[in-house]
Formats: sequence, structure tokens, C-alpha cells
Amino acid sequence: MSTRPASHGSRWTRSQLLVAFGLYCQTPFGKMHGRNPQLIQYAALIGRSPDALAMKMVNIASLDPAITSTGRTGLMAVAAADRAMWEEMHSDWQKFALESSAEIAGLTAADATGIRESEGHGDYAGADRVAPARMRIGQAFFRRAVLSAYNQQCCITGLAIPGLLVASHIIPWRDADNNKLNPRNGLCLSALHDKAFDRGILTIDREFAVCVSKKVVADAFYKSAILRYDNQRINLPNRFRPDAEFLEYHRANIFEQGRRV
Repeated sequence: MSTRPASHGSRWTRSQLLVAFGLYCQTPFGKMHGRNPQLIQYAALIGRSPDALAMKMVNIASLDPAITSTGRTGLMAVAAADRAMWEEMHSDWQKFALESSAEIAGLTAADATGIRESEGHGDYAGADRVAPARMRIGQAFFRRAVLSAYNQQCCITGLAIPGLLVASHIIPWRDADNNKLNPRNGLCLSALHDKAFDRGILTIDREFAVCVSKKVVADAFYKSAILRYDNQRINLPNRFRPDAEFLEYHRANIFEQGRRV
């Protein structure tokens, strides 16, 4: 596929910003540099230099409280278009995920989902009536955004095998309304701990520590694989920190405290 005409020094178009913001959401922070082969590829396709695309992505971090709270910043001046895209993204994650994924996929004629059938996780039943193709695009975006924020590691155990990791919803998909694709409604968990979280066997407290239900009849494996993490703080992501209100919902509505699970 031929690259788009070069636009070095010109104002970023909406299409280019959708690509940059989409890549920002789905690229580990440490890989936002001009030597990243993926950034080199997409920079050429949108008519920007790799360094310009990387700088745009890093500069988006100056709008992200999870990044600025660590003392890292981008450029001092943030373009009005960047701020507008940031607000648009956070006001409607589903619309942004679908639009940016389509823009990125259109550059290479790739499948916008980018995931294998076996990687699908999540309950799409109930009130949601989004078409299956759009659901898969949204699911793929959510998974990549959550896993990249946690550097492809389970936030409880540190497991770093992508095939065994799940982008787990804090508020379940069926109840999440406008936050179905919000990465702050996600945790990167191993498949086992995702299931335990989904069943209410464990939750995360206000101090971001694991809280394990005491109502489970524990065997030796349960003690070594789940109960051992009780009171241990999770590894927080470098962006998209889990929303305190979403975690409160999980503790109040899903965590099992009064009966066996």
C-alpha cells in the first residue's frame, strides 16, 4: 500500500489524530519512540515522521493525570485539537474505539479486531445490542489498551504470558453502560484471577490491595494461587488507573462477603 502524502510541519488532521490517540491507548509507554517498528510503519502511512508520531503520542501523556502524577510530561504547549480529541475520547469510549480502530485498520486493510477467536472474553448478552462485528472491534481495543497499560503483566501475580492474560471488566460489560470500553474499567489479570474477580472471590480495596473472600472453602491450591495474595497491593498501570468508583461498585455488588461462592 502506498503511503499518504507527507504532511511534515502541517496541522494534524482528524484522521491522523485518531491514529495517534488510538496508538497511544494501545502502545506500552516505554515503546513510544521513533525506533518502534509499529510507529515507523504507521508514521509513513499517515505522512508523518516516526519521531513526529512518537512525540505526538508522548505529548498526549501531558493530558493524562495517570502520567503527569508521576512527574512525566510531554511538551509544555498542548494543541487545542489534542485537548478536544482527549475530551471526545473520554466522553464516549465506544465511539472513539470504533472510529480510531477503523482508521488504523484502514491504513493497512487489516482486520480492525486484531485478535484471534480464542482470545475473546466478556459477556455481551443482556441490554447491549451492538452488532457482533462492532463488539469484537471494541473488545480488541479494550484488551490492547488494558494490557499495554499494565505492560502485559497480571496486576496481581506478575504473570507475563499474553495468552493467559485477560482484560477484566471491573463493572461487568452488561452493567457498564458508557464504560464498556473505558480502559479505567479494566484490570489486567491472569485467566484464573479474572474468573475469581468475576465471581466475587476477590476484589480490590481503596488502597489498591487485593481482598480475598473468607467464605470460600479453601484447598491447598486455592491457598497458594489466590489466598496468598490477600492484602497485597496490585501493580498499578502507567496509565488508565482503575477508577475508584468502579472498584467501589465491584466491592458493593459483586464481592462475596456473606456467603460461600
